[in-house]
Parts: sequence; C-alpha cells; structure tokens
Amino acid sequence: MLESQTFFSKMVDELVEFSEYDPELADGIRWLDNQAQKKGITFYDMVFEVLYKHDVNSKAKEWLNTRN
Repeated sequence: MLESQTFFSKMVDELVEFSEYDPELADGIRWLDNQAQKKGITFYDMVFEVLYKHDVNSKAKEWLNTRN
C-alpha cells in the first residue's frame, strides 16, 4: 500500500513540475489546490478524489451503454 501511495505522490509531483510548461495544466492544478484548501484536505487527496470520481463516472457510463 505504501508503494502505491509513493507512486501516486510521485506521479502528482511530476504533473506539478510539468505544469511549468503547460498553462492549462497549471490552471487546473491551482484550481485543485484551491478546492483542497476549501475542503480542508491535502492537495494529493483532492487529486485522488477527482481521479476516483472520473473513473467511477466513466465506468457507470460504460455500464449504461452496454445495457442499452
């Protein structure tokens, strides 16, 4: 589990570093940081929450499409 957390943190850190060269990514990171502060959670927790919700929504849409 610790290895997964380390991998995730490193991946997020690399995105933050890369945002120096991508203004749209930098804006998204600032927005995520602001949302994390409003919720009183860490930036990493906020990124995880957004990615998790996206994954759940994508799987739900996929499930709906296979049902119809």
